[in-house]
Amino acid sequence: MPKLNTTTSGVIGATLTADSSPTLELQQNGVAIRTLGESQLVMGTAQSTATGATLYDFSGIPSWAKRITVIMNGLSTSGTSALLVQIGDSGGIETTGYVSGVGVVGTSSAAGSSSTAGFLWSNNSVAAGTLSGTMTIQTPSLNVWVSSSAIGYSVNGGHFGGGNKTLSDTLTQVRVTTVNGTDTFDAGTVNIMWE
Repeated sequence: MPKLNTTTSGVIGATLTADSSPTLELQQNGVAIRTLGESQLVMGTAQSTATGATLYDFSGIPSWAKRITVIMNGLSTSGTSALLVQIGDSGGIETTGYVSGVGVVGTSSAAGSSSTAGFLWSNNSVAAGTLSGTMTIQTPSLNVWVSSSAIGYSVNGGHFGGGNKTLSDTLTQVRVTTVNGTDTFDAGTVNIMWE
């Protein structure tokens, strides 16, 4: 198969060469900016949440990412504060301006709640049991991010939520913490993936 090569003043160019690889690498000024192929899911590095920390940050999310999935498995904390996911750009993690709510299905003792400090991931106490599930954060338009979450709680059924947040710049980082910011994590793992 012939090779296609287009270059303008040595700055903008594209090279297409047939081989057995299922991927296509996009470059800008000779630097890879994205690889297209069979799978666009990129996993972060899983972090143990049995460390006594009050938050977990994931950075280095590329500018082309349009959907971020936060994944927790067997997560628990030391107190009764709800779980919170916050997003940020090059200016840091945003802690205000969210529209977020979460409700509980499977119990009559827990009501829904809302937050402007981040995307709620659980409704209330998580010290008595463990949580497993996902939150998807995706963009319908430039720097606008919408969340949707579903988790199972070993004590009182399922927690379901959603929300939105507009950033002033490109999303580059995600934080997992609690509403009060002081409860510590004491079990489980958390990770992110993007596409």
